[in-house]
Amino acid sequence: MRRLDSLRKEVDVKITLVKKVLADGSPCAKCNDVQEKLEQNDQLQFIDRTVIADVRDPQSEGLELARKYNVERAPFFIVEEDGTEPVIFTVYFKFAKEVLQAKAS
Repeated sequence: MRRLDSLRKEVDVKITLVKKVLADGSPCAKCNDVQEKLEQNDQLQFIDRTVIADVRDPQSEGLELARKYNVERAPFFIVEEDGTEPVIFTVYFKFAKEVLQAKAS
């Protein structure tokens, strides 16, 4: 598969990260873990936007996206390419392997 930077040159790829805020206002622990992995692996640069699914607000953009794509877990990634249906990833490692493909050393 092509690396994301090569793919970006050929087609317009947009990646949205949806993170969850719990009822007590704290961030989801798994979302924090994934955020840390993205930062540690220098992959955050490929995320075009981050959206919050705030369980205290049923109209929050993140919860609306979760309903739209029938996703029940956070975090999740929405990968959109021109002319194709969005692809949803709920597992960071699968997303990293299939979309980001860490640079080979």
